[in-house]
Amino acid sequence: MPPKKKTHEVTLALEAGNAAMVDLGKMLGPTGANMRAVKLEYDEATSKQRGEIIPVVVSVFEDRSHSLVYKTPPTSFLIRKALGIQSGASNPLTQTVGTLSADQIKQIAERKLPDLNANDVDAAIKVVAGTARSMGVKVA
Repeated sequence: MPPKKKTHEVTLALEAGNAAMVDLGKMLGPTGANMRAVKLEYDEATSKQRGEIIPVVVSVFEDRSHSLVYKTPPTSFLIRKALGIQSGASNPLTQTVGTLSADQIKQIAERKLPDLNANDVDAAIKVVAGTARSMGVKVA
């Protein structure tokens, strides 16, 4: 049997354990995928991480079946969560919204490593620190 042909690939950033059907409908409606099945599969797989944003890549095939590939939460989300803030600075050049310790940056870098364009934790730390600085967060 030949491999199934992929017709669509959509990346969605959804709330873990509680994907909104509205978001799914907007993005997956045109693909013909079974949105309810995608929602149930996503919610079940991410239920232990409730409250986080977990991106997922949905691949839809010719026969309207689908596959899901889960990613790590966005770096900016993890930084905001570590600092307990709602958003970064509106002007990061003049405003500071918090300070991340070296330990916090290392934890975020280790969690993000599979999805970052980095070969090791040291390179990932630099990527995370750069994102933090662009959000108006001081890096200790």
